[in-house]
Formats: sequence, structure tokens, C-alpha cells
Amino acid sequence: MAFYYKEVSRTFSEYLLIPNLTRKDCIPSKVSLKTPIVKFRKDEKPPIEINIPFVSAIMQSVSDSNLAIALSKCGGLSFIFGSQSIEQQADMVKKVKNFKAGFVVSNANLSPEHTLKDVIELKEKTGHGTIAITEDGTLSSKLVGIVTSRDYRMSRDFLDKKIKEFMTPFSKLIVSSINSSLKEANDVIWEHKLHCLPIINDKQELVYFVFRKDYEDHKQNPLELLDSEKRLMVGAGINTRDYKERVPALVKAGVDVLCVDSSDGFSEWQSETIKYIKEEYKDTVKIGGGNVVDKEGFMYFVEAGADFVKVGIGGGSICITRETKGIGRGQASALIEVAKAREDYFKETGIYIPICSDGGVVHDYHSVLALAMGADFIMMGRYFARFDESPAPKTKLGNNYVKEYWGEGSKRARNWQRYDFGDGSNLKFEEGVDSYVPYAGKLKDNIDVTLSKIKSTMCSCGAISIAELQRTARITLVSSTSIVEGGAHDVILKENNY
Repeated sequence: MAFYYKEVSRTFSEYLLIPNLTRKDCIPSKVSLKTPIVKFRKDEKPPIEINIPFVSAIMQSVSDSNLAIALSKCGGLSFIFGSQSIEQQADMVKKVKNFKAGFVVSNANLSPEHTLKDVIELKEKTGHGTIAITEDGTLSSKLVGIVTSRDYRMSRDFLDKKIKEFMTPFSKLIVSSINSSLKEANDVIWEHKLHCLPIINDKQELVYFVFRKDYEDHKQNPLELLDSEKRLMVGAGINTRDYKERVPALVKAGVDVLCVDSSDGFSEWQSETIKYIKEEYKDTVKIGGGNVVDKEGFMYFVEAGADFVKVGIGGGSICITRETKGIGRGQASALIEVAKAREDYFKETGIYIPICSDGGVVHDYHSVLALAMGADFIMMGRYFARFDESPAPKTKLGNNYVKEYWGEGSKRARNWQRYDFGDGSNLKFEEGVDSYVPYAGKLKDNIDVTLSKIKSTMCSCGAISIAELQRTARITLVSSTSIVEGGAHDVILKENNY
């Protein structure tokens, strides 16, 4: 006969945190939100950590290169959506990795024989205003000059004018050696009032650019998530069908971590995908999987070799999997069980498998509950879809501005690979909706407020790290009437006219 769970399927809104003693060191400025996102052994440093526990969902309306750059600058990580061509997704990864951060490899190069027209076309294609001029137009040949917008005037120069006629020649450039540190390069930039500094080797070949605005930008974003080469970090979603072609392209583009994207990950297709990648790339490629809602699903991924496991089915604001298929589980219940399985596995083996809570977050305090219940990081879609940096268009609906937000299981997304059962058929019904979310402005402005709330709540719980919160948090169930009591009640609210 069927197995029946005795516990009710519960959501985050059914719980509250009980305050612990707030010590004198429990102040927001001392709270660290750094967290691991891939597995590691006890007493070893995690291979990849993020500086805030937020990642953006693998969705067309959420995670493109623009949002990935903005989130990485704030300390989080985006998983660029995989429901697009391999080439397009790899290009998005490259845009993030090539974004101006520290030592930048130039992907905008021309020769002296090219023309102003070539400069303009390359600038439109890459978005880069500084173009390296080398002997043969490739990065591997001798640097002979650079071109910026200050070297030509669109109103007076002809499009067929040769670059050698208006470029800044090498003899007039201030350059630094490949042995220079980033600090030394920035010192040269400030001393000579440069906007960029070419870094060359002993053959006069361009190795990197260092930009002034990177220094200033980093000062404004101290939590910026950078790899060992000072490039922004980024993840990408893959499916269980074209992974043998998609993964090599993403790895070549520089992706830092992958995730198999599926509404229900407890499947042989996903296990085969992860096992193949681990056999092919060993431990050089980090990959997570999901989604699952119980111990069995978690252990299935652990045995497949997953570096992290994503938890949650049907809890997203645009997800109707529970409504259409009747499968899923309340996000809090799913997370509590999987976290317990993770802790048991860690005690038994000494290997820690991070878990990602995906879905169910409506209010900012839900994020703290998710972390306290055992999540190492949280994946969100609706939250990020509201911002300027998300790829969805902004429009006016009535008197308010909104942004479009659609699920990967909607007909609009046409992401049948995410819901495919191996027969290659198209979607026969939707598991996601097409909707709007209130426009909220810039990502950084909003995320700063959210992080302030999270840090304040953690201080009230007597914790200054996520690990401490998970060890010491006290959590209580709430009644429906106590939920009402927790909001404004029995008063007449004033209209906010200011």
C-alpha cells in the first residue's frame, strides 16, 4: 500500500524564529553571510564559496549576463538559463567572465589596417570602448597601439579611415610588465591619471588590461565575487539531453559551477548526466542537481556525485506543478528533512554536501528561516525578476510599472527539456504561468535592504554566521491567528502620501 507521511507539509509562513541572547558582538557589521556552494571534506576549505547566500534562478526572465554581473558584484551568483542555444549561453558566460574586474583579457582586437567602421562594429558587438591594436589584429601578436572613443570623432572622421591614422601608438602608451601586481598596476593608473593600463610581456604582446573604473567599482562593491584570476564568477544551468555538447562549451567559456535544471530531479536521466560529467571532468567541473523534497532524493544525488543538491518542488510563485500534477511538498518540510539527511551523511562520512533552497520565499525573513533550517544558499526567481538588470521587459500596468515574469514550464518558455520524460515530446500542459511582478528598481539597492534585514534577524537570534545560526536557532510553529497578530491589526492605517 502507499506510504503516508505523518507530518503535515508545511511552508515557511508557518514558522517563526525565537530570539536567542544577543551578545555584544552580535551586531550587523560583524555578521558574515559567506557560505559554501559545493561539497568539501571536514576541516578543509570549500572549493567555492559565495559572499551572500543568494543565487538567481535558472530562468529566461531572470538570469542573463546582465543580472549575473550585477549579482556577482554584490557577492551572489547567477545560474544563466539553459533554455537557449549552446552558443548563446556560452556567450553570456563569456560576457560575465570578461566583465571589467581586475586583469582583463581583451576580446576586442583589431589591426592598424582596419577602419573606423570596424571599430564601431566591434564596439557594438562587444560593448567594449577600449580596443587593442595589434600587428595582425589578434591577441597573440605585438601590441602597436590602442583606440578609445577619444581617438576619433564620428561627426568628422570618415568610416573608411584606417586605424593607423588615428590610434594612440605604442610609443605614447604607458604600460606595465606582466610581473606587476594588481596594486602596482592601480598605482600606475592613479599616478599617470590613466583610464586603462595595458599589461604586456617581454615580446610586447598584450596580456591584460587594467581599468581605473574597476578599482573604483570594487571599492563600492567590497563583497564582489571573484575567481582566482580576479574575474566575476558565474554559474549555468544545463539539461539532461544535450549536456555532452553543452558542458564543454560552457567550461571553455569559463563557467565556475553548473546545475542540472529540472522541476523533479529524482530521475535516472539526471543521475546519468551528473555521473557522465564527473567521469569526464573528474573534480575540475562542479555540478549540482535537483530538485528533490526528501531524504531518498537527496541520497540519490549524493550517490551520483553531485556537488550540491537543490530542494523544492512547486513552491515558486509562478510554478503550478502541485496544481497540475499533484506532486511536491511544503518548502519548509522538504528542507528540514533534506537538511537532516545531509547532517547524518556528514557525520558518517565527513563530506559536507551544501543544499540550496529553491522556492517558497515570499518575505525576507523566510530567507533567514531557510538558512536556519539548514539551507546553505537560496535560489530565487521572483525576487530578482523585479530589478532593472533582469532580462524581462518593463511595462506600465494601470498606474504602476511592472516587469514580465514567466515560468520555465510555461508555453512562453517552451523549455520542454526541463519537463521531458525521455521521449522528446513537446509540452502537453503547463507547469508554470506567464505573469507580472512589481518593478523594484536596481538590484543593489534592494539587495542591500534585504541583507540588512537578514543580518538584523540573525543578531536577534544570537548568530553572526550562517553555521552558527544553523547550530543555535530556535524555531516554533505558529497558528493562523498568531500570523494575523504578527502584522498591523486593529488600527486604521494612514495613507502614505509622502
